[in-house]
Amino acid sequence: MADVEEIQEIKALRQILTRHNYKYYVENDPEISDQEFDALMERLVNLEKKHPEMNDAASPSQRVGSDISYEFQQVAHQYPMLSLGNTYNKEEIAAFYERVKQGLGDDSFEICCELKYDGLSISLIYEHGKLVRAVTRGDGIMGDDVTNNIRTIRSIPLELIPNSGYPDFFEIRGEVLMPWSSFEKLNKQRQLAQEPLFANPRNAAAGTLKSKSSSVVAKRNLDAFLYYLLGDGLPYSDHYNNLQAAAQWGFKISKDMRLVTNLDEIYEYISYWDTERKKLPVATDGIVLKVNSLQQQRELGYTAKTPRWAIAYKFQAERARTKLLDITFQVGRTGAITPVANMEPVLLAGTVVRRASLHNADIMTELGLHKGDYVYIEKAGEIIPQIVGVDKTSRSPEDENTKGFEFITNCPECGTALIRYDGESAYYCPNDTSCPPQIKGKIEHYISRDAMNIDSLGPETVDAYYQQGLIHNVADLYNLTLNDLCGENGKKSKSAKKIICGIEDSKKVPFERVLYALGIRFVGKVAAKLLARSFGSMDALRNATAEDLMLVDGIGPVIAQSVVAYLRNESNITLIERLRESGVQMQIEQEAISLENKILSGQSIVISGTFQHHTREEYKQMIELYGGKNVGSISKKTSFILAGDNMGPSKLEKARILNIPIIYEDVFLKKIELNDTFFIDH
Repeated sequence: MADVEEIQEIKALRQILTRHNYKYYVENDPEISDQEFDALMERLVNLEKKHPEMNDAASPSQRVGSDISYEFQQVAHQYPMLSLGNTYNKEEIAAFYERVKQGLGDDSFEICCELKYDGLSISLIYEHGKLVRAVTRGDGIMGDDVTNNIRTIRSIPLELIPNSGYPDFFEIRGEVLMPWSSFEKLNKQRQLAQEPLFANPRNAAAGTLKSKSSSVVAKRNLDAFLYYLLGDGLPYSDHYNNLQAAAQWGFKISKDMRLVTNLDEIYEYISYWDTERKKLPVATDGIVLKVNSLQQQRELGYTAKTPRWAIAYKFQAERARTKLLDITFQVGRTGAITPVANMEPVLLAGTVVRRASLHNADIMTELGLHKGDYVYIEKAGEIIPQIVGVDKTSRSPEDENTKGFEFITNCPECGTALIRYDGESAYYCPNDTSCPPQIKGKIEHYISRDAMNIDSLGPETVDAYYQQGLIHNVADLYNLTLNDLCGENGKKSKSAKKIICGIEDSKKVPFERVLYALGIRFVGKVAAKLLARSFGSMDALRNATAEDLMLVDGIGPVIAQSVVAYLRNESNITLIERLRESGVQMQIEQEAISLENKILSGQSIVISGTFQHHTREEYKQMIELYGGKNVGSISKKTSFILAGDNMGPSKLEKARILNIPIIYEDVFLKKIELNDTFFIDH
C-alpha cells in the first residue's frame, strides 16, 4: 500500500514542480520560495530513486543533468533552418516592405515585429506533449542533437500543460540565451580559476550548450525564448496567434511582439527598442520582421538561402573611444600577415576590449594610425572588435607631422621577406616549410575536427611537441611513439596512449577529408569533396592540369592553380608520400563512389522554378545520375519538388494539398554533397 501511495506522490510532485517551474522561469511570478521548491525537488528525487520503474525523461528531476560525457549525434532537420537576410537602415526596410507588397499583389498584410535575441538557434520537437528532441541549427540542414543538455534549461518545458490544446506533433524554434547576470557570474568564476573568459553571452551560451556534460549546462542557468512554430494542425492561420497559443501550452514567448500594418509603425518599434533593449536582462542585436499570415508566407516563398517573408534589422553597433598603444603582426597558417591593434582596455557592448584586428595593409594605411592615437572601436556583428576611425583632433601638431605606423616588410617570426600576390590585399611569408607559426598552424588544421579529427591533440600539445623537436610537419605525427610522449617515469602514459590511438584512427579518415586536412590554399571542405569525388585519388589529382580541375563544377581558376602549385612542390610531394607510407587514405573508397548513384534511387522528382547554381537541364541530368526519375507533373507518387525561385503558386498549393515535400536548391545540393539521404516518407 505504501508503494502505491509513493507512486501517487511522485505523480503529484511532478505536476506541482512543473507548475512552479513555469511560474518562476516563464511567467516570472513565483508562488513559493526557493527553499520550498528545493525541498519538494529533493523529495521527488528520493522517491524516484526508490521507484526506478517510474523513470520518465519529462520529470522535473531530469533538469539537474548528468556527469556522463557524450558526443553529439548529427540529425537532419525536417524543415531547413534558413538564415534571415540582414538590413541596417530604413531604406532597406522600406525596400523589403515594398517587395512583400508586390509579391502579395497589393493584398493587405500585417507585419509581426519581434526582438532579435542574440543566442544559439534551437529546434525543439514535441510529440504528445513531451519534448523528444532538441537540435542546433548546424548548417541549416543537419544539426547536433543536444536534447540532454536542453532538458536542463528550466524555461523549456519537458512536458506541456495538460489539455491546453497543443497538436500531437509539432516543432518550435527559438534562441538559447545566457542572461547578462549569468554571463557575468560565469566569467568571474573563470577569471578566478585562470580560465579563458567568454567574449560575450552568445559565445558563452553556445559553448555551454555544446558541453559534453549536462550537469555543467544545468549549473550555468541558460534561458530560452521561442519564436516560430512548424507542423500540421497548428491552431491558427497566423504566426502571432500561434505563438500566443504556445505561451498557453507552457512556452516562454516574448511579450514584446507587436503587430503593425505600415512602415511608420515598424520604424516606431525599432526606435523604441534601439534604446530600451539595454535595459533587458538578455542580449539582443536587432529586430525581426515577419509577415504574419502563414498563407501569405507560403505565397512569398523563399530564395535559395532566405525566406522572402522575413528580414532582420540589425542595430547600429555601440562605439567606444580608447588609446592605441602599439601594432603587432601575427602570422597565420597560410603565411598571411595580420596587423593587430593593442589598446588601452575599454568596455564595449558588455565586454572589455584590448585588441582589434586591422585585417590587412590597405586598411591599416587607410586609417593612418599613429602611436598614442585615440581611436573609435565597434564590434562587427556585436562580436568582433574593429577600429572604425581615428580622433585626429586629439593629436598634437608634432604628432600630426610624424610618420604613422607602417606595414612590416619581413616576417616577424622567421625574418623572410614578405610577398604580395596580384589581386590580393594580404602580405604573405613564403617560408611555409620552416616558419614556426605556419608549421604549427598547419598541424593544428590537420588534427582539427573537420579534417583528421585527432581530438586527443590540441594546440598546446602541438606547440610542446614542436618545441621539443618531435614534430616539424604533419607526417611526423605518424612517427611518434609511446616512449616519445610518456615523459619522465611514464607520468603521461595514459594521455600518450590516447594520442597514439587518435593518430592511428586518423588513418581511416576518408580521402576527401585528408585533402582538406593538407591545408591547400583556397581548398575548403566543399572544394576538397568535389575534387576527391571527381578524381578519386591523389595520383589522379597530381597528374591533372589546371584546365582539368576547372572542368569540375564549382572549381574555378584560383582553386585550380593553387592545387596545381601545391602538388608540384617537391616538399609537398615528399610530405604526401610519407603520409601514404604511414597508411593515410590517398584515394576515395569505391563503395563511396558507387553509393553516390543510389541517393535518389526510387525517387520521382518534379523540378519547378528558376535556379542560381545550375540550369534545369543540368538538374535533370544530376537527378538521373544519382538514380532518380524526372517527372513533369505533381501527383501522389511525387517524392519531392526541387524548387527554385518563382515557383508557381498553383504548384505550391497542389504540393500542400498532397503533402509533397519541397526541397530548395541549396538544400538539395548540400544533401548531394554530403551523400545524405532525403528522408522522404509521406
